[in-house]
Amino acid sequence: MKFNAVFKKVPEGYIGFVEELPGANTQGKTLEETRANLREAIELTLEANRALAEEDIIELQDVIREPISVRL
Repeated sequence: MKFNAVFKKVPEGYIGFVEELPGANTQGKTLEETRANLREAIELTLEANRALAEEDIIELQDVIREPISVRL
């Protein structure tokens, strides 16, 4: 998966977020630290979204769940 990461220098270091993935944001003292933190934030956000979706799917009847790919 590829996402657009956005980084901004702030007095405390850097902040970073992913344009396409609300909730995936972080901060760090250096740009390198912020990049590493953002990778982890992406993983955690995707895991949490999957878990929430699975909880919702359990309540639904007759659903089809399958992978899908898109090219931008």
